[in-house]
Amino acid sequence: MLEILHIQGGQCGNQIGAKFGVRKHGIDSTGRYHGESDLQLERINVYYNEAGCGDFRADNFAFGKFGAGNNWAKGHYTEGAELIDFVLDIVRKEAENCDCLQGFQVYYSLGGGTGSEMGMLLISKIREEYPDRMMLTFFLVENADECMILDNEALYDICFRTLKLTTPSFGDLNHLISATMSGVTCCLRFSGQLNSDLRKLAINLIPFPRLHYFMVGFAPLTSWGSQQYRALTVPELTQQMWDSKNMMCAADPRHGRYLTASTMFRGKMSTKEVDEHMINVQNKNSSYFVEWIPNNVKSIVCDIPPTGLKMASTFIGNSTSIQEMFRRVSEQFTAMFKRKAFLHWYTGEGMDEMEFTEAESNMNDLVSEYQQYQDATADEEKYYEEEEEEDAQEV
Repeated sequence: MLEILHIQGGQCGNQIGAKFGVRKHGIDSTGRYHGESDLQLERINVYYNEAGCGDFRADNFAFGKFGAGNNWAKGHYTEGAELIDFVLDIVRKEAENCDCLQGFQVYYSLGGGTGSEMGMLLISKIREEYPDRMMLTFFLVENADECMILDNEALYDICFRTLKLTTPSFGDLNHLISATMSGVTCCLRFSGQLNSDLRKLAINLIPFPRLHYFMVGFAPLTSWGSQQYRALTVPELTQQMWDSKNMMCAADPRHGRYLTASTMFRGKMSTKEVDEHMINVQNKNSSYFVEWIPNNVKSIVCDIPPTGLKMASTFIGNSTSIQEMFRRVSEQFTAMFKRKAFLHWYTGEGMDEMEFTEAESNMNDLVSEYQQYQDATADEEKYYEEEEEEDAQEV
């Protein structure tokens, strides 16, 4: 059985992780099972290694004496650096206990101190020790194999427009995130007609090494008052899953093109019907898919639906439109960095100004690469192939 080592850091990571455990396997914050179905326990060992008392292992909690004070550099270079060896010992111990470790799943916030800085430091250290294992995060990081991008702006839009919540809380946002996270890994935990895992996802979704940032979505999402009128069918799930308003990253997929995509359906349904609807989506919206990667939508069908639903679906898309989010971050960063605003807090903890410049350059290169493949056509590829053949003949 493939196993995943789950790591969560900081306030954000721990709150999302708590929601994730309850939704996925009916596990409460103390580690005790309060689920409603035996199916939740079928492959619980994928994520959980039960202690004798049924609780979480107390020695798997790592915490320092002081917080990072919402300062990335403080956690990465000072406070986090002091704690990292202790955390790595815990990771090694759990990895050694795994029979077949497929990879790591890391949750933390994009901004702030404890989660983001120490999360990135931890990922870089894990990559050194376990270079052949998959690394999945739900936030921006360059060292990971797969990054599912989540954006508070998009999550709030879903709460306001789709769920009709007047005052959404962080708990509501975390609930959306946990639903998506659960869908991504459902095939590792439950049986299905068309199964997948983290490595298969990476192989099918990442055409080029640097382009591993995905837009994600979940269906069905409806307001409380409209649930009784909702029809849970494959066409309904397909329509909402591909809807731009359903994306959990503040970027419009209609402004770019899909390089690849994966759809994960959960529940009792026909694989033939799923395949037909995926082909229809590609045929009707062919201009939103790159023409030089044929059949670029991977379908997955898991027999077990989420708790409380008869059917559900999770969407993962590798779209060039995600450069909108990178451009927005880059513009905000450039505006502050020109004035060197807040810079002293970071340089005082050991960071160098060149690190900021290098990060900005890397992000601009990434945006350019996305734009390059968005504009590429199949005819251009033929032209390059002919040029290479001519060069080979000359040699």
